[in-house]
Amino acid sequence: HFVATIDLPSTMKTAAALLALAASASAFTSTQMPTRSSSSTAVQATSMDDMIGSFDFRGKEFKFDPLKLSETYEPFLPWFRESEIRHGRTAMLAVVGFIVADFVRIPGDMYSFASIPKVTDAHDILVEKGPMVQLLLWIGLFDLIITAPACAATMKGEREPGDFGWTSFAPKDAAAMKKKQESELMNGRLAMMAVGGIATQSVLTGHGFPYI
Repeated sequence: HFVATIDLPSTMKTAAALLALAASASAFTSTQMPTRSSSSTAVQATSMDDMIGSFDFRGKEFKFDPLKLSETYEPFLPWFRESEIRHGRTAMLAVVGFIVADFVRIPGDMYSFASIPKVTDAHDILVEKGPMVQLLLWIGLFDLIITAPACAATMKGEREPGDFGWTSFAPKDAAAMKKKQESELMNGRLAMMAVGGIATQSVLTGHGFPYI
């Protein structure tokens, strides 16, 4: 049923075009990403003790690593932090999206409350109708051209985890920047827990916001 509802030739052409674009763009993409430091080499944390964010919501020191992954897989610490930041940012957007979609929808009958009464039904309905396929292709393209080279630069010590150079509105003061980074980590961690709770409550109760 899923295959029958999607224009496969059109989708395959789109995929081929995106791959061709990615191949041509990758030739001009350097693995060296911009960093906040004036040096060409970013300062990398060598242990969990050197990483910011090792505190709880009360502001007290809290190093949660019960499996000792930071010791067993120490060379992968930059990757772990990159993953935490990315998942935190995604979760913060997801929380907002979950709540907003209960009140406002983007134009189009496909996205209307009549077509998708509950936010938790959106994924399956939009996969069946096709738009989610395009979303997957665009995210894949972004990861291929941007994320992969960025992560490679991080593992080489050329870039701080999570730094894509989008610092136009970032504080210029180092202490203020550190506080912003800590806030992002804490809000991201909270959002990762929150979006799991929102999804669970939505399914259990069958209700939208406030999910009771």
